[in-house]
Amino acid sequence: MVTTIGTSSDMAKLVENFILLEHDAIAAYETTIEKLENPAHKAKIEEFRQDHLRHLSELTALAGRVGANVPGEGDMKELLTTGKIKLADMVGGDGAILKAMATNEVDTITAYEHAVDNAAVPAADKDLFQRGLADERKHKDWMDQAAKAA
Repeated sequence: MVTTIGTSSDMAKLVENFILLEHDAIAAYETTIEKLENPAHKAKIEEFRQDHLRHLSELTALAGRVGANVPGEGDMKELLTTGKIKLADMVGGDGAILKAMATNEVDTITAYEHAVDNAAVPAADKDLFQRGLADERKHKDWMDQAAKAA
């Protein structure tokens, strides 16, 4: 799925969309932890979920500075992100689940790349999006490797 998150020229809307994205990601991580069998995989995914909780906290603070709405939960995309995980669980265990999660990370990486490159994001706020991008790339790389090994 191609995402436009991170492309808005309205900083408040951009931040609101990232908060929705993070809520959706957290829900997907929670579903993944529930479905995985390998305790080491569960622990790593929990570590990554904590990264997303930090992103959400940082974005919420930024929302206060830019006057953005702070949604308390994700949007309809959550059904897609968690649904992929549930379907993967039916098909093939940890490897399939991690592959499904890695596809979710593609959109999240793209969103953070958009924000890093977006001229509407003030220089003072770029670091938040650069850290998020680094985390998302780390998550996807681990998921790709762990899925192959599972």
